[in-house]
Amino acid sequence: MLPLNEFKQLVKLGSLFSVDLIVMNENDEVLLGLRKNYPAKGYWFVPGSRTFKNETLDEAIKRISKIEIGIDINKDELKPIGLYDHIYQDNYFNENGFGTHYIVLACRVLKRINESNLPVDQHEKYKFFNIQKLLNSNDVHKFTKNYFIDSPDNLFMRF
Repeated sequence: MLPLNEFKQLVKLGSLFSVDLIVMNENDEVLLGLRKNYPAKGYWFVPGSRTFKNETLDEAIKRISKIEIGIDINKDELKPIGLYDHIYQDNYFNENGFGTHYIVLACRVLKRINESNLPVDQHEKYKFFNIQKLLNSNDVHKFTKNYFIDSPDNLFMRF
């Protein structure tokens, strides 16, 4: 993991690769967390995070799922749905002058999860949304909504 000042330089100068986990339950509802950090602070968003240098995608998925939702998910459980650009005007540091660019691999997974027992480092709280409610909510971030519409403006490639 990079020291904070080097991570800031990376955010200023480059793109980050990340994995978003679209966690579905048996009722076809989506797990969302209320974000604590920038970018997207204060919005409901799917769990996810950036990958680290020299970390394989398999390792990243296991780490991200453990940190974000408290369980191990392996790549065989995932169904990739697409590759997206998430371009924000703000950044993790909440500093003016630079935004954040994520290139995101979005993957679906069916899991039984109790949202009351999830980690709260990145999200204040969690809840499951049915897709129609998610799409109609002003509190759900556009990039999360885009995983459930046919032709979002930030979709690079659908799988």
